Amino acid sequence: MKILSIKVVSAAAVVLLVAVTSVKLVGRMGEDAGRKGNNHFTPPAPVEVALIRQGAIELTRTFSGALESTAKFNAAPKIGGRVASLEVDIGDTISRGQLIARLDDEEYVQSVAQARADVAVAQATLAEAKSVLLISLRETKRVELLLEQKIAHEAQHDEAKAKELEKRAQMEVARAKLSSALAGLEAANIRLGYTTITASWTGGAEQRVVAERYIDEGYIVSANTPLVQIVELNPITGVFYVSEKDYSRLAPGQKAVLTTEAYPGETFQGVIERIAPIFRQTTRQARVELNIDNSSNRLKPGMFIQVIVSLGEADGATLVPEEALTTRGGHDGLFLVREDGKTVAWRETNVGIREGGLAQVTGEGLSGRVVTLGQHLLNDGSTISIPDGGEKPAPAPKAKDNP
Repeated sequence: MKILSIKVVSAAAVVLLVAVTSVKLVGRMGEDAGRKGNNHFTPPAPVEVALIRQGAIELTRTFSGALESTAKFNAAPKIGGRVASLEVDIGDTISRGQLIARLDDEEYVQSVAQARADVAVAQATLAEAKSVLLISLRETKRVELLLEQKIAHEAQHDEAKAKELEKRAQMEVARAKLSSALAGLEAANIRLGYTTITASWTGGAEQRVVAERYIDEGYIVSANTPLVQIVELNPITGVFYVSEKDYSRLAPGQKAVLTTEAYPGETFQGVIERIAPIFRQTTRQARVELNIDNSSNRLKPGMFIQVIVSLGEADGATLVPEEALTTRGGHDGLFLVREDGKTVAWRETNVGIREGGLAQVTGEGLSGRVVTLGQHLLNDGSTISIPDGGEKPAPAPKAKDNP
């Protein structure tokens, strides 16, 4: 019985001890919670920061394109025939008016000879008609003198006058036939001239280069069949296409820098010469043409190019890392670190050029350091902590190219 009593007392003591301990613990937790509720305690937000810089920034775009010849000229005969000789080949530099090819001209030489013979006949016929008319004029004059002397009568005068008019008409016909024969001779000479094909382009440089050769000697060609293609290589044209986003930023006279895989590490200078006034329906892009100096003739039509164009620049701009930009209430801005280094201030900004990890910003009091990581934890006046290594150097402003 004693053992049972001792066990009951011990169990009751344990229950009482647990109950007292629980009350004390709950009391302490309540006191801690009350203390925290009264002080609104919030730990500092860990962030990364960077310095705000002043400098120049330039907005550039890189476009892919290709080179084209500034001008093309297809040397082609105006008549058909056999190619008797071809005087140029691919890569030859030729001058304006230089001989390109000759066609077999035997038939056309004979046509000229025939035309000359026709002219000679017409000239003889005209000379005969003039002589006959002269005789008729004399006869008419003789009859008129006899008529005045009352020796001849009116019928004789009328007959003489009619013959004179007939001979005059015959002379006019002979003169017209001579004109026709002369025209035929001129046409025959022109056709004979068509058997000689020359580099007869208009405008541009006095010298160009043969780019393609389409036929060989002995070929039978028809009229207007291209024999060779002649191109102008200096200057050369660069072509690329732009979307609506960049279209309004381009203008004739704008400078550009271009590179090509044919000459790695080298740059070439160009100027925007023409911008198409329409966009292609399929690609929604507009054609842009560059005028590129190619006095060395190293650039060739068909080469692929990368074109770098400056779309805008600003000197003495306020620059921050792009990561610093954020939004609050639908407004762009950033968080500045206050002088105490422990709190931040919200500043609304206007964003300009973005390039190379930097953004141009304008607004009030933009100096010192700016938060670049952890903005989602912040509001105006929030406390922060900057761990070791949390202050990052801002990207340096990229040096402006001089295209």
